[in-house]
Amino acid sequence: MIESEANRQELDLRLFRVIRNMSTALFENIKRDIDSHGLGVETFQILELIYSTGAQTIQKISEGLSIPSGSITYVVDKLENKNLVKRTPALGDRRKTDVTLTDEGRAYFDEIFPKHAQTISNNLSSVTDAEKLLLIDLLKKIGYGALENRP
Repeated sequence: MIESEANRQELDLRLFRVIRNMSTALFENIKRDIDSHGLGVETFQILELIYSTGAQTIQKISEGLSIPSGSITYVVDKLENKNLVKRTPALGDRRKTDVTLTDEGRAYFDEIFPKHAQTISNNLSSVTDAEKLLLIDLLKKIGYGALENRP
């Protein structure tokens, strides 16, 4: 039982270090997996978003991934040159352009995404499903608390 503010702060610092170190190790492993497919993290995120949700505007991609739209445009240009995505006029608003996977892009992601998902599962295999569900709830609680306590 934590009895003093000093002990509570010590525990909070320990928890913070554990979360930071776990995140670093996990994300380094996932980045290595992404790199093994010859993709950068932003490129992979864009392809995965479009793969999972369908056509997206540059603005929606930018908002969804918290990446500046200028960076998104640059990455989409590169993906378009590789024939992995294409731009099409957005339905209902000709001022906007949707980014969609080409058939080649879908086939490519159909091949690499299951391997990526397995890499994530392998990295999380040290905890049970029940522990994962508990951890999801706890991390959400910490995240929401952090949003409420922004300096």
